[in-house]
Amino acid sequence: MAYDIDSLEHRDPARIAQAARWVLSVMKPWHRAEARGLERIPSGAALYVGNHSGGPYSGDTFLFFSEAFVAHGLDAVPYALAHEVFLRMPGLRHLVSPLGAVRASHENAMRILARGSKVLVYPGGELDSLRPYRERNRIVFGDRCGYIRLALRARVPIVPVVAAGAHSTLIVLDDMRWLARALGTDRWMRLKALPLALSVPWGLTIGFVPPYIPLPARIVVEALEPVHFTARVGGAEDEGYVAECDARVRDVMQATLTRLAAE
Repeated sequence: MAYDIDSLEHRDPARIAQAARWVLSVMKPWHRAEARGLERIPSGAALYVGNHSGGPYSGDTFLFFSEAFVAHGLDAVPYALAHEVFLRMPGLRHLVSPLGAVRASHENAMRILARGSKVLVYPGGELDSLRPYRERNRIVFGDRCGYIRLALRARVPIVPVVAAGAHSTLIVLDDMRWLARALGTDRWMRLKALPLALSVPWGLTIGFVPPYIPLPARIVVEALEPVHFTARVGGAEDEGYVAECDARVRDVMQATLTRLAAE
């Protein structure tokens, strides 16, 4: 079956339920995983904003949506905005499209929120998911504030989702941003990091990490209280207000990640 990476019609509740069962029976015990704060998830449209860890594995993503599905049903399971490079990989596209993955774009997110559904975004993208291991307990969004503009324009709350431990499933020694710039992948593939990483069974790799066995690191994911922003005329275009809202979200997420990491 061919999948349109911008279509919202491929999401399959039966496949989501099946995936949730597999995640909770296999991935959850492997990572001794725990999901907290699920009672804080609101009904209706909302923007989940997460820190992205562990490279392409995204174990924390699957653990969170599975626990949310069990706790609240399909309403709590978000559509995920994914990088186009990965969605165009045939095997991966056929796996994640039925689970609700669509190409990351402002337009797709607005369509989903207008339906009353939830969207999951990782503002840091590859900069966050491929950050060096020494920065595993940091929120790395770079200068990306588009998620704030999205929430303001759609007039939906942001639900911060913070994961700790997932960045120990793959050891990134360096994100090699200089290599991405030298090869031009930051321009023609929109990939600003080409990591130097250690994984099982491949050992040391540079650039794209082939499918690997994630290390059995403990993962804790916590959904925080929804963040509501005061409506302002032109708020999404007011750079000062966007920066203020962005700092508010980053601060609460960093404080939570620091607390979880200390455990």
